[in-house]
This record gives sequence, C-alpha cells and structure tokens, in this order.
Amino acid sequence: MKFRRACIPIGFAWTSPFARWQGPLAEISSLDLAVLITRRALEGRDFGAEQLSQIILGWTVPQQGVFYGAPTVAARIGAPNISGPMISQACATSAACVQAAASALEAEAEDVTLLVLADRMSNGPLIFYPTPSAQAGAPLIEHWVLDNFRRDPCTDKSMLETAENVAQEAGISREELDDLTLLRYEQYQRALADDRAFQRRYMVPVVLESRRGDPTVIDTDVGVYPTTAEGLAKLKAVKPSGVITYGTQTYPADGAAGMLLTTEERARELSKGGGVVRLLSSGFSRVAKATMPKAPVPAAHAALNDAGLRIKDVDAVTTHNPFAVNDIWFSRQTEYPLEKMNLYGCSLIYGHPQAPTGARAIAELIETLRRRGGGVGLFTGCAAGDTGAAILIRVQD
Repeated sequence: MKFRRACIPIGFAWTSPFARWQGPLAEISSLDLAVLITRRALEGRDFGAEQLSQIILGWTVPQQGVFYGAPTVAARIGAPNISGPMISQACATSAACVQAAASALEAEAEDVTLLVLADRMSNGPLIFYPTPSAQAGAPLIEHWVLDNFRRDPCTDKSMLETAENVAQEAGISREELDDLTLLRYEQYQRALADDRAFQRRYMVPVVLESRRGDPTVIDTDVGVYPTTAEGLAKLKAVKPSGVITYGTQTYPADGAAGMLLTTEERARELSKGGGVVRLLSSGFSRVAKATMPKAPVPAAHAALNDAGLRIKDVDAVTTHNPFAVNDIWFSRQTEYPLEKMNLYGCSLIYGHPQAPTGARAIAELIETLRRRGGGVGLFTGCAAGDTGAAILIRVQD
C-alpha cells in the first residue's frame, strides 16, 4: 500500500527498554506500562495529549481490562475525548497499526494519530473455554502464550519447526547461524557506546513506583545475554537433528513502544526543524506452510513495488528476526548484505514482546538513517501463520 500524506515527526517514535519475561516488568500489566511510557514520551516531547485526534492500541496478549483498552488508555494519558481501534496481528501488529494510521491520514479522516504498542509475555493468561457438552462439562484450556508458541493450528507445527524447515531447505549451517548471531550481538554493542548515546535518542525509561522505598528505574534492556563464539558453539541444538540453538533464536520479553503519525505540515511543526519521516508504503505477505522465516522477503518486495523502489535504493534495513535463519534467508534472496542490516541491534538480541517489537525496530531504523543524514529505510519481519510485514520510510530534512 502506497502512502503520500503520512509522516512521523522526527523524535516522535519511542520505546521502553525490553525486559526478558519473568524479569522486572513481569508484574505490571502491559496496559499500565503503556500508559506510563506514553505519558513520559509525550511529556518529554512537550506534546499535549489534547492535540490527538485518534489512538490505535496494538496488543497480542490479553490483559485485565483490555476489552476497554483503547479508550481507557486514551483517558489515562489525558485524552478522554478520543478513541480508536485495537489491533492484534501477532508479531506484525506494529506494522498493521502503522498501516491503519497511515491509511486514515490518506483518507483525510484523522489529523494526529497516536500508536501505542504493548505486550507482557510474562504470566500469560490461562483461558477456559466452556464446553457444556463435554464429559462433566470440562472446559477446553489454553495457555495463551505457550500453546500458541508450540502449535500453528493450520500446520500443527511450532515456530521453531518453521525455522528448521527453512534452514534445511536452504542448506543453512549451524556455523552460519552462530556467526550471524555473534554479528548481531556486536552490532547491539554499538547502541550501548558512549553511555548508550544511540538508545537515548528513542528509549524512554520505566519508573515503577514502590510502596516502600525509592521507585524502581529500568532504563536499559534486561536479559541480553553476553554472547561469544565459544559460548554459541557449546550450545546443543534444540531439536536433536536441527541446527537452531537457544542462542540463535530470540526470547519472549515485556515492553511498550509508540509513535505519532500526522501530516507533513504538522510533523514539521512538531519536529521544530528536525525534519520528518515520510511513510512511503507497507507490504504484507503469506508464504508456504511452516516456512515462516521466508515471509519478510515477499512483504519487503510488496512495499518496495508499491513505492516504485528496488532493494538497491534502500539505505538501511532493520528486521524482526526471531531466528537467525530469517536474516540469512533475506540476505540470500535480496542480496542485501548481512552486515548492513540491524546496525544497532535487533529482536534476536534484545528480545521480543510481540506487539511493540516492530515499533522499536522502526524507531531504530529512523535513528540509523538520521545518523547517516537521511535516506530510505526498510523494516520487515515475520509473524505467526507464516506471514510477514514491511514498512518503507524516508527520513528527510
């Protein structure tokens, strides 16, 4: 889908730190975290919530009260007179929210839309589905997070199996996966250089008030594992006949993110001379059964085709890569160099809270392009159901 009017003001894409599940964000509802992060982000940018015309809330793991999620979050951040849709599309939720907001701007239906993305993978809900006709009326029980990791109802395969399938088909070796993971870890270290100068451009600390003592402040990612070639080599494959280890795949996390979408005129006003991020296009795809890591490639091509661009026109790429397999497949298919992707980190290293993961990758893409003086950027990633999503942007003065 091609866009002509939608822009993000420079500085108006943000994220919380991500924390490994059962870490310091495990006890806070993702909706409460979203409110905390959004308030701090808007206050830090001197933006009053009363200026908003719409909110879009992205989530994938139910939280208590999520039935009223979007209007409740809006009211709690100081915008009680607006509402908007709630969108849940697994790991493609961020891209789906961006497309929805940009489409509304194209139709001139909205002026300033706030995207709020949040998920807590920790303590996922246990769902009881009534089955009165079953023996003794015993309910069906679903662990929302774990059961859906383990099985795609269309294929009866786990996400891990989709990655093993692609690795086997493409002849991707264990050594290639280890090498790519080590590269991504080293790239993440760049984001931590100079007292995290890169991350501080978009990361909003979490401040959790305590009934006793000082508040808890989480201002860095929690759970990033120190990665070495020797350490990766010692790990056993998760599946006895496979090539993927726990070191070459991501881990579930908790976190929140957000951004503002508006017209170019309003974006320039809000950025105060800092420039704008122009939304060029979006793309979505679905590939053959149980081959999920392939999906980012056709999604990226769809976005590029709609924008009238080719991969060689792209100056920077960020990906949601739950498996190292994803990036290797993408690079082989597009000939985009692995070392030019994810220059400051990715979900393979800092974890995956699902809904906000794509938004963080887009925020990092924006800042990567700003550092080089602007240019065209591509975000792409896979999602449950052998699907993929992509967002194409241009950062300009």
